[in-house]
Amino acid sequence: MKRQRKKQPEITVIMGVYNPEDEQRLRRAVASIVRQSFRDWEMILYDDGSREECAALIRRAARMDRRIRYVRGGKNRGLAAALNACIRRARGRYLARMDADDLCRGDRLARQYAFLEKHPRFQWVGSCAQLTDDEGVWGFQPVPAVPGKEDFLYNSPYIHPTVMFRRQVLLESGGYDTSRRYRQCEDYELFLRLHSRGYRGANLQEPLLRYREDCLSHRRRTLGRRWREAMLRWRGFRSLGILRAETLAYVGKPLLAGLVPGPLHHQIRKWVKRDHGRKRKNL
Repeated sequence: MKRQRKKQPEITVIMGVYNPEDEQRLRRAVASIVRQSFRDWEMILYDDGSREECAALIRRAARMDRRIRYVRGGKNRGLAAALNACIRRARGRYLARMDADDLCRGDRLARQYAFLEKHPRFQWVGSCAQLTDDEGVWGFQPVPAVPGKEDFLYNSPYIHPTVMFRRQVLLESGGYDTSRRYRQCEDYELFLRLHSRGYRGANLQEPLLRYREDCLSHRRRTLGRRWREAMLRWRGFRSLGILRAETLAYVGKPLLAGLVPGPLHHQIRKWVKRDHGRKRKNL
């Protein structure tokens, strides 16, 4: 009697992790996937060369569910390389991004899967997000429903860890660019490149994820990273045909933002993005 081939999961959740310092935060992120109403998924936890004590935390988190695979990388190569390794190993038709310090709403996978099944013209779908720090939810990040090229001027019109891709589009496009010139800007570069090639994405107009943004997030945005983003904007805007005299100020936006100290930047963001009491479904 022939052994039946194991059915491939519909969705692969991909997460690159490097030296997590808060085990409970990582476990909460993984648990938010385990508790999804959509059950036909697998998850790849890719350890991007963490110290052994941190690698042990990731392995423990991977044992939370049999559908989670722990993959140990060699030396630290950065998020882009980690995600490409996940893409190569993924078995699902759809790939859902997730970060180690964020939380998914219980119906996130179900909502995005249903959208992509119904709308074949879109190659990926993201969503809005609630913004959190140690004090809890402090704001709301909206994103355009169907981003166009002009939406790339201010920021990326997609919140990376909210996005679910068709796996095929990432294979066709070569995945994330791992060169140093795009380090820490790999998501922005990917979406600019995909749009320049004619692919299109959408965003569900509800918060399917709690996205962690705190003072430390702003401190990590070094001058080097801001310079790389400015150069990416120059190249990306040119590829989209939106590099004009009146848009040059947007190229320099990351450098200007870098003049504001991290804690002050975070407080300004909290004031701008604070939740004004709109009714939203809790996570």
